[in-house]
Amino acid sequence: MLLDKFRRGDLGHDPVRTITHWTGLTAITILFITLTVTPIRRLTGWNGVIRLRRPIGLFAFFYALLHVLTYAVFDRQLSLSGLGEDILERPWLTVGFTVFVLLAILAATSPQAMVRRLGRGWKTLPRLVYPAAALAVLHFVWSQKKDIRLPLIYAAILAGIFALRLLPARRKPVAGREVTG
Repeated sequence: MLLDKFRRGDLGHDPVRTITHWTGLTAITILFITLTVTPIRRLTGWNGVIRLRRPIGLFAFFYALLHVLTYAVFDRQLSLSGLGEDILERPWLTVGFTVFVLLAILAATSPQAMVRRLGRGWKTLPRLVYPAAALAVLHFVWSQKKDIRLPLIYAAILAGIFALRLLPARRKPVAGREVTG
């Protein structure tokens, strides 16, 4: 959709805002998809879906990176002082930058070599995705000037995803023994 608008030269009166909004929505949507992997596994018993969680999470980070770069390059012209001032003065940017840092930590520690290097300490890092998702929704809500219906829909979706994670795992017998999620 955005690519078609880009090709037609129809990104609206504020193309930077359009691209920033689209990359942010894509990042949060893919982040939500990442969060649904475990509930899908628990509800269906399909363990193979777990292999998709890491690459999907990396795609979420990629779009978050595009979101931040669009803002930093086109809106702030890579002015580090301007970026720093914005992040400190505008709460939605402070929260958004925090989300980006959390996702960057998750992306940097996702390769198998990093998992081995970090050892048992790595196990706690993937839990950063929960505050990252909640803060991403907060960033979305706060960044909207007037109409917050879409951010509230995203908040409701995230609440539903979190609720799904509370459901018990589906148990199915495997070769005479019971497997738990």
